[in-house]
Amino acid sequence: MLRKSTWAVLALTCCIELFTLAHYRQSIEPDTELSELYKDVFLFHWKEESQHAILDELEWVRENGNLSAAQRDQAVTDLIELIAAVDGILTLQSTADVDYFLSACGRTFTAGDVETIRAQMLSAYRWQYIVSGVREPRFNEILGRMITPEQGARIAMALAPIVN
Repeated sequence: MLRKSTWAVLALTCCIELFTLAHYRQSIEPDTELSELYKDVFLFHWKEESQHAILDELEWVRENGNLSAAQRDQAVTDLIELIAAVDGILTLQSTADVDYFLSACGRTFTAGDVETIRAQMLSAYRWQYIVSGVREPRFNEILGRMITPEQGARIAMALAPIVN
């Protein structure tokens, strides 16, 4: 992470902040069965994250203004590599979590079932930590103002195996 451009780190950070906001809006806010205290705690957390997202966006846009076209192109490469690194972490974590589940659940599964469980767990982790962020309209709006169509296509191609 330390070797990647500031632009790419800010892009990833903004994406994370925005998916945190989306998760609240999609799962906690509309749930009428949750404790009001629980919802209130997360509402205040959401408000704090909203401030972070605004600051991240401002800083990312500021950094974008300091880059040449070549530097921005490298920053896009760095962002792709950072997302791939996050995906690598999610792959390792989902494998470990499935292994633990399989050892603790008290039953055996067919090889096909194990393969399905592994694929579903990785898909869920990817959705939670990557897909929900890169599909967030605000993230795409900000990113889209900064990159060329060719850079957007590179990002989309790199994300295709993760998103699909």
